Amino acid sequence: MTDDRIMTIREMCDAFDVTPRTLRFYEAKELLFPIREGQKRLFTKRDRARLKLILRGKRFGFSLEEIRQLLDLYHMGDQQQTQIAKTYEIAKQRLSDMEAQRDELTQAIDELKEQMRWGEKMLASMDQSKKAAE
Repeated sequence: MTDDRIMTIREMCDAFDVTPRTLRFYEAKELLFPIREGQKRLFTKRDRARLKLILRGKRFGFSLEEIRQLLDLYHMGDQQQTQIAKTYEIAKQRLSDMEAQRDELTQAIDELKEQMRWGEKMLASMDQSKKAAE
């Protein structure tokens, strides 16, 4: 496949493991701009690049609005300096949020394990009491 090839919605779905509904949703949100031929949607190299960035942004927890803003900065004419700087700023905040979530999750896991150890001891104690009574 050449880089400049136009892709159908089915080819995009297969290439990026997304549903047609997802592509239509991103189009409705003005994140993708496929060529329309009647009901047919045709996706360009630019659409593929944008979808790749959208999916990466979603994976990292960026909001669709943040992703839109970042994509819109591509055409600033400053060799993407503004886009990269803004992406870095959002990514830095997102990383901080993710690390805080991880720390909270680690604490919750540790507390749950402790409760389960207590539960195991209680059950073992109850089993011992039951056997002693028999």
